[in-house]
Amino acid sequence: MSNEIEEAYKQAREQYAKHGVDTDLILEKLAKIKISVHCWQGDDVRGFLFQDQDLSGGISVTGSHPGAARSASELRQDLEEAFSMIPGKHKVNLHAIYADTDEKPDLNEIKPHHYEPWVAWAKEQGLGLDFNPTCFSHEKSEDGFTLSHPDEKIRKFWIDHCKAARRIGAYFGEQLGQTCVTNIWIPDGYKDNPVDRMAPRKRLLDSLDEVFAEPLDSAYNLDAVESKLFGLGSEAYVVGSHEFYMGYGIKNDKLICLDAGHFHPTETISGKLSSLALFTSGLLLHVSRPMRWDSDHVVIMDDETLEIARELVRHELLDTTHIGLDFFDASINRVAAWVIGTRSTIKALLRAMLEPTEMLKQAELEGDYTTRLALTEEFKSYPFGAIWDYYCLKSGVPVRETWLDQAKEYERNVLLQRG
Repeated sequence: MSNEIEEAYKQAREQYAKHGVDTDLILEKLAKIKISVHCWQGDDVRGFLFQDQDLSGGISVTGSHPGAARSASELRQDLEEAFSMIPGKHKVNLHAIYADTDEKPDLNEIKPHHYEPWVAWAKEQGLGLDFNPTCFSHEKSEDGFTLSHPDEKIRKFWIDHCKAARRIGAYFGEQLGQTCVTNIWIPDGYKDNPVDRMAPRKRLLDSLDEVFAEPLDSAYNLDAVESKLFGLGSEAYVVGSHEFYMGYGIKNDKLICLDAGHFHPTETISGKLSSLALFTSGLLLHVSRPMRWDSDHVVIMDDETLEIARELVRHELLDTTHIGLDFFDASINRVAAWVIGTRSTIKALLRAMLEPTEMLKQAELEGDYTTRLALTEEFKSYPFGAIWDYYCLKSGVPVRETWLDQAKEYERNVLLQRG
């Protein structure tokens, strides 16, 4: 099979070369792109600090496929299996509730040593770590407010939690030699129409200023803020809207996180990238698939995923954009979900990189829209799959759908044994 793949690659390389596309160079660049794979797909966003706590903050996971990870060690085992089927070296995105410790710290008491097993594992695997404070599924967030809470004591609890999370992120970055992105998302909002939209946002503004007051080395930690349009329990009003965080991020030089499912049902994030890139030092993406708004389905190589990839490639934003995944599907094999979503994201980036971007830009500049449209369409049927197969082969991961046999075997031998 390897000879067949190499021969197909050779032929495809020659086709792309006719348009000035160097496939060998592209695969070198692709191998350097790190996708931040979210740990919470593996256990349905339960974590290990408060496993008996009901999910809240608009978080909902559907499905009951067997084999969810029950401990940090099982979760790491599952992630290792997934990464063995994904080309490249990537990162793992942790939420604060995924501490691996015999201690029982509350969220405002978490410290780097509570995550030391994750750091040791990441070093061993050659992975980076990203981080998130967990401002949901906790007794102090049950009324739907955290950093914008009117009660000063509760608000301080969440401020202290976010401060602790930033220090942990900086620890990850220092230990692993890969910058950690620490992203803040809160569920704060009202189910029905509020009278005062301003006061909660003023409190959030003050809380964020306090959270970010401690200077941290940007080589180790980068801060991000994530908006949302509405959520279950906050249908009428969300404190941390896109406009709020866009203003805050630009003013305070924080990464603005765009989640594909956090906007209007027919709104996409791909068209926002070129605008925000002009006013920010970087962006954070949460690539998801909002079949019905923020439903967080497993990422596939659909039109919007491709458009996101094209925008990143065409405008040379890959060096300043941090690409993370955010979906949770308990109706299918959770390890397979990671593999499908991550491979689909990488494939979309590869397809975008294989386009003759400079040629298309030149045609557009000259007003030759016929050539622009014709080539854009013709390249959709170019032998991208041959390049992808070769990349998987050279990366030492399963080619085409053969990874599914490995995933099924892991399910039989490991996941189904968990009961």
